[in-house]
Amino acid sequence: MPDLQEIFKDAWSHALAGVNAAEQEAEKVLARIADAAGFSPEDVRRHAREFGERLTSQRREIEKTLDDAVRRATSRFRAPAREDLDALEKRLAAIAARVEALAQEKGKGKEAP
Repeated sequence: MPDLQEIFKDAWSHALAGVNAAEQEAEKVLARIADAAGFSPEDVRRHAREFGERLTSQRREIEKTLDDAVRRATSRFRAPAREDLDALEKRLAAIAARVEALAQEKGKGKEAP
């Protein structure tokens, strides 16, 4: 079964590729409209800037929506968070150190009869 993280990375990559393609197509359409409508270069720049700001805003909304969807999906799997794994790793290291110390103490106790 594919790794869950890889599935989400793949979905995220496809979503960003779609947004990028839409942005490029929008730029082409804007250039054609400007030529056909006879806009001045200043008008084209202003419209392009406004359009770009809207696209940026919508892109952020899409990214946030996707992030939220991924977060909700992963929470359903009860997958541990990175912080949980880090805390567990620290606890395991502390237990291993304690077991090693106890083993050394036990080994020293056997040597001195």
